[in-house]
Amino acid sequence: MKETIKPQKFKFKAEVSQLLEILTHSLYTHRDVFIRELISNAADALDKVRFMEVRGDTISDPDLALEIRIDIDKEAGILTISDTGVGMTRDELTGNIGTIARSGTSEFVKQMAEGGEQAVNLIGRFGVGFYSVFMAAQEVEITTKSATPEEPAWVWISDGRGSYQIREAAEKTGRGTRIRVILREDTKEFAEEFRVKSTIEKYSSFVPFPIFIGKEQVNKIQAIWREPRSKVKKDQYHEFFKFIAHQSDDPMTWLHFSADVPLQFHALLFVPKTNFELMGFGREDDGIHLFVRRVLIDAHSKDVLPAYLRFMRGVLESDDLPLNISRETLQENPYMMKIRAAIVKKLLSHLEEFAEKEPEEYKKFWRAHGRILKEGYNDFQHKDQIAETFRFNSSKCRDADELVSLKTYVERMPEKQGEIVFLSGPSREALEANPAVEIFRVKDIEVLYCYDPIDEFVLPGLITYRDKQILSADQVDLKKLADIPVRDGDQKEAETGPDKKDLEKLARRMKDILGERVESVRLSERLIGSPAMLVGASDAMSAQMEKIMQMMNKDAKPSAKILEINPGHGMIRNLLTLYEKNPADLLLTKLVEGLYTSVLLLDGSAEHPEAMAASIQALIGETARLVLDEKTE
Repeated sequence: MKETIKPQKFKFKAEVSQLLEILTHSLYTHRDVFIRELISNAADALDKVRFMEVRGDTISDPDLALEIRIDIDKEAGILTISDTGVGMTRDELTGNIGTIARSGTSEFVKQMAEGGEQAVNLIGRFGVGFYSVFMAAQEVEITTKSATPEEPAWVWISDGRGSYQIREAAEKTGRGTRIRVILREDTKEFAEEFRVKSTIEKYSSFVPFPIFIGKEQVNKIQAIWREPRSKVKKDQYHEFFKFIAHQSDDPMTWLHFSADVPLQFHALLFVPKTNFELMGFGREDDGIHLFVRRVLIDAHSKDVLPAYLRFMRGVLESDDLPLNISRETLQENPYMMKIRAAIVKKLLSHLEEFAEKEPEEYKKFWRAHGRILKEGYNDFQHKDQIAETFRFNSSKCRDADELVSLKTYVERMPEKQGEIVFLSGPSREALEANPAVEIFRVKDIEVLYCYDPIDEFVLPGLITYRDKQILSADQVDLKKLADIPVRDGDQKEAETGPDKKDLEKLARRMKDILGERVESVRLSERLIGSPAMLVGASDAMSAQMEKIMQMMNKDAKPSAKILEINPGHGMIRNLLTLYEKNPADLLLTKLVEGLYTSVLLLDGSAEHPEAMAASIQALIGETARLVLDEKTE
């Protein structure tokens, strides 16, 4: 034995200490997940060294079999998991085990703290799978030797209480990693062979390397994506998903198919129930496992599917791609481009079928993954298919929870309706109160309600759906609605009102009062119950899109809008009466200012709410004074 270097002691990063505290003291069920995570890490290490071999790299101990071995010392309460994988250098050991070098760590710890037992489903995300060992261990010892020739072996030891030690190994060891787990008294069940075997059968049956306990191989190696669908059972799909996605719940749905002509490939893709990205996590771990001729080339390939399908998990294997293909050339490889197009088409068709057969389950899918899927609106190769998967709330839905497809919307359009109409806003209540929907309500025209800012890009980005143009409610040409009859029950008798010329004079006076704050003031053909509203010019962007652009560019000034007034509304008639008595009446000016303030608030365009509040208060005070003066007289 050679003389060893004195061990060095290090402290865990703060977030690691928090995580270890939760794992050690808060989670009591599903502790067996730590075995799954250690085996998964071992399998990843074996994949890496196999890829190095295929690539022609020089590695240490090239004759070692690629395998995982588990040793159990029941009397001592020690479980040891070893692999002959890529191993780690000292720097890799401190980088991979001493810290959580991924984004989203703080959110992960928060979810773990709040989630309790349910948070077990998060383990395995963002490189924290190894730490699950402290759910069962009172001490952990890692001995590891890198596949890089001439690198020494290192030993890492910790009790998970805030610090760890690293020293150079005294004994000679072969390539790979050995994790020695000294179990706590309350976790000695994992020193029982039957318990470890059952855990491997539960989680790790599909690991593509042999797992031995003693001389017995305990996992059933099956590349189920290469098997005919008829031969794969539902439970096998579920367990394979849990293994490959590091999740404990079942998938929502999956697509399993193979192709032979013109390209040969096998694909097995899953839709998870949970979207970790929307929970605050980043995108580092997304992607599909890409195999070429049974060799794992990339465990997180982002070239198999477009970014708007990044929530998918699964496997793609092809014999038509070269083994030495790199990430840089994969994206431009003509075979890969054809495979990708075929998979996207098949997957979108599967989602359509899923929505048709299981609408309630699809609603859950849309809540979890719809925001990401909508990013595909600009994939013009698959635009029509993607549009079929979209769902929105609408004015004809019972409540904010109900969803409607574009297909259903078009099927129940009035005969003479030419466009698909949408309106964006913060909530259903806000959109129901928006004056822009009044004309559509009485014409029985459905309006899609959009609560997500991305919808302002998505729907106009589609441009059309089934030859129907898609327009925001405040951009629809009202002349095109003239031939659509008013809904039964909303037909009102014509009222004798002010002369149109007189109202136009009032409109010009209102423009004088408001000045450059509005482009013009005109009589409205769309307002039914509201006195006034702001609209953009016909060629301008929608009101909500303008707000989004202002949020992106603080220096952007809002465009002047058109103020439309309702000729039949009592408030407008009262303003006309004041105007006819005295066009320069100070009260008229204040009332017009107040009306403009109210429509700004309703439009969501208020830039200085404190000034608007002061204006409204002044108007109330002036009105009260005038009323009292009139009574006094």
